[in-house]
Amino acid sequence: MSLAPEDRRLIAACQSGLPLVRAPYAALAKDLDTTEADVMQRMEALTSRGVIRRIGIAPNHYKLGMTANGMSVWDVEDAAAEELGPLVGAMDAVTHCYIRPRALPVWRYNLFAMVHGSSRDEVEEKRGRIAELLGEACRASDILYSTEILKKTGLRLRKKGA
Repeated sequence: MSLAPEDRRLIAACQSGLPLVRAPYAALAKDLDTTEADVMQRMEALTSRGVIRRIGIAPNHYKLGMTANGMSVWDVEDAAAEELGPLVGAMDAVTHCYIRPRALPVWRYNLFAMVHGSSRDEVEEKRGRIAELLGEACRASDILYSTEILKKTGLRLRKKGA
């Protein structure tokens, strides 16, 4: 996939994240000597082409006081997971939720929901609300607590020759 030089410059300017200001696209435009409308149009075109999948925030939960972070995993019948997954993902307690194929016989879980809290008790309480929502559709569950922050990065341009 080839990129126009202007798109490469825009991607390079966003690799470390968008500016933390009220109008991030205007700030990028100023840095790139273009207009805010041009930046927005290019971002939309790159998203439409699949170069950019999504634009979102990746906070450091530890710095926000959320030191108990657990990926709750659920074994839910596939059709029920398709129906209930969006409801789980819409819960205030859940930062992201997705469905993945099982890896039987080793891994039985297909629904994943990330929950953050200031303590494990808080996370377990939130996990209990998910369990209530899933009800009898849930056959088994577990939670995997984070022990460290993994490096979070967004879109990266490959260096020439790599």
